[in-house]
Formats: sequence, structure tokens, C-alpha cells
Amino acid sequence: MFVFWGNGSQEAMNLVDNIRVRSTENFNWTFIFILAVVFYVYWTEIHKKNTEAVCAGLALYGVHWLYEITNAIIGHVTGYPLWSVSNGSTTFILLIGVCWELSMMFSLAGIISFKMLPQDRSKRYFSKNGKVGISCKLMGALEMALLFALFESFLAGTSNHSFIWVYKWWGVIPVFITTYVPFFLASNFVPDMEPKKRRNFLLIEWGLVAILLVILIPLGII
Repeated sequence: MFVFWGNGSQEAMNLVDNIRVRSTENFNWTFIFILAVVFYVYWTEIHKKNTEAVCAGLALYGVHWLYEITNAIIGHVTGYPLWSVSNGSTTFILLIGVCWELSMMFSLAGIISFKMLPQDRSKRYFSKNGKVGISCKLMGALEMALLFALFESFLAGTSNHSFIWVYKWWGVIPVFITTYVPFFLASNFVPDMEPKKRRNFLLIEWGLVAILLVILIPLGII
């Protein structure tokens, strides 16, 4: 069953109110297995010197963390975040809107998206003499964003409330436009930046993530 918008119900609010962030109550060994898979993928790419693929993964994953931190801040300030994950759907909740399994998936999503691009990443669709048309990187980002938004709508409709949308104005369309499109733009475009700009982008991105986590978690904001 697909859910396309939040319903503002008391049930959704109660589910969010009962979320136990960073509780080990449901912790199990799948946590370690998933981590091992992520390490294997990244070290395989590093060993093959696929720098661009690694950058794609880190670029998207960094954007993911900035969004999750922002979502948690929104929840702290307004009472409810834009999206949440339920206690019963995961082994460990990192922030109110992201669980371990979901976060590890996003750590690989950028690599997957990048590898799905054509070998010639300058390719343009609907072009005439290569001068107009849509970049394959932009098209790929839109396609992946749409796929992820639709899958999130499925998760929002699961019986264990894998995803919880409280606000009635939040759903598939804003998720697609404001969240997933930027995710996949990062993974598809950052790898082709000039090496210095690419390095600076990742350093600033991950430096900001680290600073926010170090400050906001001890303060109990996220």
C-alpha cells in the first residue's frame, strides 16, 4: 500500500512521541553485517582506485546527513520532524528520521547511482549535435529521485510504520523535489568536478556534519 501524504493523525504523532533515539533495545547482529558490507564496497572501490565512485558515495552520504540533522532540528523546534522512522522497523535509530539500515543504504546509494550513468557522462538526451538536451547526469538524478520517493511512499504505508509523515503537506512530491533530487545531483555531479573543488566540497560538507553532530547531540537537540 502506498501513502502519498501525511495525515496529521494522532496515531502518527503518538508514534513519533514514542521514538527512542539511539536506544539499544532492538539492537542485533545485523548491525555488524550491514557495516561489513559497506566497508567491503568502499574498500573494493578504493583498492581499484575508483576515486570518482568513492566521491559519489561520500557526496550523497554527506548531503543525507545534513538533511537528517536539519530534520531532527525541525523536530526539536516544532515538536515533529518532517519524517521519522519507527522503533519497530529497525535495530537502531541514529536520529529521529533515520535508522541504521536506512543510513547504510544511503552510504551506498551514491555509488550505485554513479555506476548507473553511461560510460560517457557527457552524453545528453534529446540533443541535436550535442549542443542542447538534458544531461545524462541530471536525468539519472531525476530518475533515481523518483524511484526513491515512490519507495518511501511504500514505506510510509507499511504496517510497522517504517516511515512516519505527520504533516499533511509533506509527502511524495516534496520528498522528491526537496530531498532526493539534491541527493542524486550530488552523487552524479560532484565526481566530475575539478579535483581541488571536489576535495573542498567533501571537506566542507563532512566538516559541517562533524561540527553539527559534536555540538547538537550533547545538547540534546538531535
